[in-house]
Amino acid sequence: MTVVDAESRFHVLAVDDSIIDRKLIEMLLKTSSYQVTTVDSGSKALEVLGLREEGDDSSPSSSSSSPDHQQEVGVNLIITDYCMPGMTGYDLLRRVKGSSSLKDIPVVIMSSENVPARINRCLEDGAEEFFLKPVKLADMKKLKSHLVRRKQPQLQPQEKPLPQQQKPEPLPQQQKPEPVPQEQKPDQAPQQPAEDAPAPEVVAVSECSSKKRKAAAIEPEVLSSPVTTNPRLPSSGLAVET
Repeated sequence: MTVVDAESRFHVLAVDDSIIDRKLIEMLLKTSSYQVTTVDSGSKALEVLGLREEGDDSSPSSSSSSPDHQQEVGVNLIITDYCMPGMTGYDLLRRVKGSSSLKDIPVVIMSSENVPARINRCLEDGAEEFFLKPVKLADMKKLKSHLVRRKQPQLQPQEKPLPQQQKPEPLPQQQKPEPVPQEQKPDQAPQQPAEDAPAPEVVAVSECSSKKRKAAAIEPEVLSSPVTTNPRLPSSGLAVET
């Protein structure tokens, strides 16, 4: 197992039983500025990840073959061959995705055989990519998107919670202009109720009483003045001296 570029940003675990393919993958990852750890089997990959193969009671000597600091280094991506003796790349994929602590690590499968059913099964069970060998530098560039997506939340500093936006104070309602008082018209003199016309009977009575008073005043004058009568002339036709 070899560790290269320990100070690089991303750590990739490469698993392949072929030494030629391991060297090629290691060179391509190094060219792309990745930190690389290479192993030749799925069981050793589990050791790097801190897992043990099911039913494997490894001795202290076998566990000491991997330095402690390598197990403590976080792995950001796993790229593994599909066909390997013992544990296949598909078995390694299932173990990683079945672990609560490792299920978020992206896994990429490689194979020299283009079998659609195999490719689909790996992708359906959680593989991010399936590369056909020989792996090219362009394939390594495809890993960047998976690494950035997984790593980005850890790299971002904890942002301070933004202060809650204060709600804008409501604008004061515009006061409606007070109605202009209407000019008061000069008070009109109260109309005096028209005097009720005297009833016809009363008028008649008053007129009669006034006539009676006038007649009463005239009667004494008539009685007091002497009545003068002209003497009758004789009908004999005598001439009246003038």
